[in-house]
Amino acid sequence: MAEREQMDFDVVIVGAGPAGLSAAIRLRQLAIKQGKELSVCIVEKGSEVGAHILSGAVLEPRALDELLPDWKTRGAPLNVAAAKDEFRLLFPKHSLRLPTPPQMHNHGNYIVSLSNVCRWLGKEAEALGVQIFAGFPAADIIIEDGRLTGIITGDFGVAKDGSHKASYQQGIAIKAKVTLLAEGCRGSLSERLMKQFGLRVNADPQTYGIGIKELWQIDPAKHKLGHVMHSIGWPMDSKTYGGSFMYHLDNNQLSIGFVIGLDYENPYLDPFMEFQRFKTHPLISGVLEGGKRISYGARALNEGGFQSIPQLAFPGGLLAGCSAGFMNVPKVKGTHTAMKSGMLAAEATFDHLMQNTPLDSYTQRLKDSWIHTELYQVRNIRPGFHKGLWAGMLHAALDTYVLRGRAPWTLHHKPDYTSLKPASECRPIAYPKPDGKITFDRMSSVYISNTNHEEDQPAHLKLKNAATPLEYNLPLYAEPAQRYCPAGVYEIVREEGAERFQINAQNCVHCKTCDIKDPSQNIVWTTPEGGGGPNYSGM
Repeated sequence: MAEREQMDFDVVIVGAGPAGLSAAIRLRQLAIKQGKELSVCIVEKGSEVGAHILSGAVLEPRALDELLPDWKTRGAPLNVAAAKDEFRLLFPKHSLRLPTPPQMHNHGNYIVSLSNVCRWLGKEAEALGVQIFAGFPAADIIIEDGRLTGIITGDFGVAKDGSHKASYQQGIAIKAKVTLLAEGCRGSLSERLMKQFGLRVNADPQTYGIGIKELWQIDPAKHKLGHVMHSIGWPMDSKTYGGSFMYHLDNNQLSIGFVIGLDYENPYLDPFMEFQRFKTHPLISGVLEGGKRISYGARALNEGGFQSIPQLAFPGGLLAGCSAGFMNVPKVKGTHTAMKSGMLAAEATFDHLMQNTPLDSYTQRLKDSWIHTELYQVRNIRPGFHKGLWAGMLHAALDTYVLRGRAPWTLHHKPDYTSLKPASECRPIAYPKPDGKITFDRMSSVYISNTNHEEDQPAHLKLKNAATPLEYNLPLYAEPAQRYCPAGVYEIVREEGAERFQINAQNCVHCKTCDIKDPSQNIVWTTPEGGGGPNYSGM
């Protein structure tokens, strides 16, 4: 095999999301301000910056104000100020308006397309001299003498005549003095490094939710610019954590979605179908009727909070953003904390390179920042729902209004994959058939996510043991991969009296749910060829 091509930088950042882009911008700001030479590159697995970015999203601009104070004059795509908050408890046919929790007040925030915000941040980073390599997934790590010294991009196909792949180009080694992991939730390299360096020894397991979102063009008569609505309750039962969001963007567009905690117990639960069922509620269907669905996507999100944050620094590298897990679950926001963590990681990296200070100064910087204060105050709210909706709401009220986040205890998490009950102990759930107007099937949904993987590339979803789905997961849990995947990747195919487990890897929207929820932890998500996956626009 030919010798691998190598590129060298001072800093390589994995992931062009809010954390990675903020880190890159801050690094170059510091270098320019102090007249220092500093080379920075970002590798991004999406076909372009923003292609794999999915969020609600209501953006709190606190970190952006610190990073680029003149963002308004720079043309940042923050065009819709949050105007009104609404919080509802849903029942099957009606709803009850509840007081909006203080963490969910959105005065001063903006309803945005986070994919568009990241595209804009990417242009700001490039204007400062950051090199961004989109379509280049970080597929492997380089460890030398017990230190992370860079990454290796994935191999990718090269077509000679445009009709098929005739050869493969070997991935490139990108060496750096510091590597910053900002891959987003459940980043594959981040997870490997956490295990290799024991970064979770003193932290709770990370816990997750699966967020499923659609973008709609709705009837102008039903549009309420800047309106923000969240709900809890139906269609979830009282044991299952979940809730919705509905945000009114500009141009008569509506961002609507549902998040379900991946600590759910019933293996028959289908998050995609629960979201479709949610849209049939009179409160919701009344808004969507007469409208048109534009786009669809799904993504896992961190819910572990303060107690699940791992050690952030290790020899040669740092974790930032959702790779580490800084989402504020009660606030339903994580972009501002991800950006701030990227900025703090950049400042620690710059001082390390210029003044030889410890790279782990990042940890102390974060402890001294508003991220630590914000996440510590709400650390008990999400785990308070482990005992169900009603106990969770009572505990959240106590923690918020009486204890004000200063409880002398900290509640803890367990891994999400351990929560499933055997199928024999649970009742199957009958979901209504999609009507093609308000509710839809998986394949039509994947189609409008613009997801694509070349069919002749090696499957990026791998099984540790090929027999496990049929011999263990199917008899014990009715093989939940058929349902927890929001893109129809996993199927039990029955042919001529025999069953086989089929992986439709080309459908994968990179949500990472399978890597998290598989009860046998048998599925391993690895990076596909560069540019593969969804291509979100406006999401």
